[in-house]
Amino acid sequence: MKQSSNRAFLSGNAAIARGAWEAGVRFASAYPGTPSTEILEYCGTYNEIDAQWAVNEKTAMETVIGACYGGARSLCAQKHVGLNVAADPFFTVGYTGVNAGLVIVSADDPGMHSSQNEQDNRYYAMMAKIPMFEPANSQEAKDMTKAAMKMSEEYDTPVMLRMTTRTSHSEGIVSLGERETAPDREFVRDMAKYCVLPNNARRLHAKVEERLKKVAEFGNNCEFNRIEAGDTRIGIISSGISYSHAREIFPKASYLKLGLTFPIPTELIKKFAESVETLIVIEENEPFIETAVRVLGIKCIGKNRLPVCGELNPDIIHESLKEFVDKAMPQTTTMPDVEIPVRPPVLCPGCPHRGIFFMLRKLDCTVTGDIGCYSLGAFAPHNAMHTIVCMGASITNSLGIEKAMKDKIHGKLVAVLGESTFMHSGITGLIDTVYNKGRHVTMILDNSITAMTGHQENPASGRTLKGEPAKVLDFAAICHACGVTNVHAVDPFDLKTVEATLKTALADSEPSVIIARRPCFLLKSYKPRVRLVSINRDKCVKCGICWKLGCPAIEVNQQDGKTQINQALCVHCGLCAAVCRPGAITQAKEEA
Repeated sequence: MKQSSNRAFLSGNAAIARGAWEAGVRFASAYPGTPSTEILEYCGTYNEIDAQWAVNEKTAMETVIGACYGGARSLCAQKHVGLNVAADPFFTVGYTGVNAGLVIVSADDPGMHSSQNEQDNRYYAMMAKIPMFEPANSQEAKDMTKAAMKMSEEYDTPVMLRMTTRTSHSEGIVSLGERETAPDREFVRDMAKYCVLPNNARRLHAKVEERLKKVAEFGNNCEFNRIEAGDTRIGIISSGISYSHAREIFPKASYLKLGLTFPIPTELIKKFAESVETLIVIEENEPFIETAVRVLGIKCIGKNRLPVCGELNPDIIHESLKEFVDKAMPQTTTMPDVEIPVRPPVLCPGCPHRGIFFMLRKLDCTVTGDIGCYSLGAFAPHNAMHTIVCMGASITNSLGIEKAMKDKIHGKLVAVLGESTFMHSGITGLIDTVYNKGRHVTMILDNSITAMTGHQENPASGRTLKGEPAKVLDFAAICHACGVTNVHAVDPFDLKTVEATLKTALADSEPSVIIARRPCFLLKSYKPRVRLVSINRDKCVKCGICWKLGCPAIEVNQQDGKTQINQALCVHCGLCAAVCRPGAITQAKEEA
């Protein structure tokens, strides 16, 4: 983050954190998830914001709801699928409203750069009847965060801020402001407002409908919803990053640029539609705005031409609407087709998960997987993960497969998940397994950090988001408390012990848990003892067993087809030496 006295070069996520600080936010909570992760990390850099990682999105949402009830302006952030986890309290706070302001960020991932789906969370705002802003750049991300906080308190409602991968991670110049002093508020006991019992909820629902009408009227005159006059032969309605892309292709067209996209500003849309000859709605993924336009009886071009799947970019817009791109509508030069080499994702050199997947494949286990770095176990050469559904589903997937296949699968079924995922939503699945007499093996891959999203602290790392010391969770004690009798701990680099323990656990007549514990090799605080690995290529018989580890440091010599070790990548973990049957790869012995 490059910053001067009154301007800074910020990503969209950093701009949200800055907007939260300027708006007087005192509390923020989240569970890390790309593309939203950095919002909380940046919030944590401000002393005035009490920022914390939660064990999942539901607990984060419930905590910030409590904080806003208690009088602190608050912010909750999550990626789009994270809002699924937090949906229960999210819908309810739409009814109760707030005390101090509450902004809820959903960072969607069109194109699924790091997600299992590309759901369009604009529909969450519609379902929950919660107002929603959509920034198009970093400046708007900051400004809309402040506007959302103001709207939250003025209309007694949480307000949603919908980001996408591009707006979250793109950087731009942002004008900075001072921090506002929020009015003092405290929690006031009000059962009719905060206790969502059926009788109260019926009254609250009626208030929500009235609130929505007022916000809709505000949207027709909102500074973030504006008509930009241009060539009236083409009128474009757009929002977020799609607006920026459209501007590149149609710089002279007329625009209705929407920033407050729910409630839909119907009167403004009607006014704009009447002023142009051809109306085009340009938006990513679902026809959210387009449907609202068509409901008004207004004809438009939209998803009949533009794709529903994936991210939009200027080239896609140009190709989809090329007959409208003429001399009167000059556009920037589109990028030529370039053949980009494929770079498949791999586990890092020294990753403690590598040996686990090698052994799972060797024993021909059926593996139900989960969301995390270890999802890469599904790729070649491991091919050792056979289901991936959502956070925490590995254990319950295994239980379901057991129920369907019964004894046919016993002795081969393993659920694999990381320690952060286990805390997020795996514990309840383990309780289900014990209670419902499952027998599969659960492997908790404990690398002491939430690694996939960039090394965020969690209850297993011993540090808070602010870097303060914290108690380290005892996973063995938790598993025993859940009713698991057979709990084993192994070093994932000790392949002989891993294999023996896994065989024993697979043969158990009751559920077993194996905790594979070794820190992520990339942790700054981790200082592994290094014993040098070397190879005698004369002994290499090209059996290919070491290649099955999928280590980037293990290469094949193009001249003779034998293994060679790239010393620039090798971290000397010793796994290749452990699996090399001819003894071509060796590791130095421990010093006396």
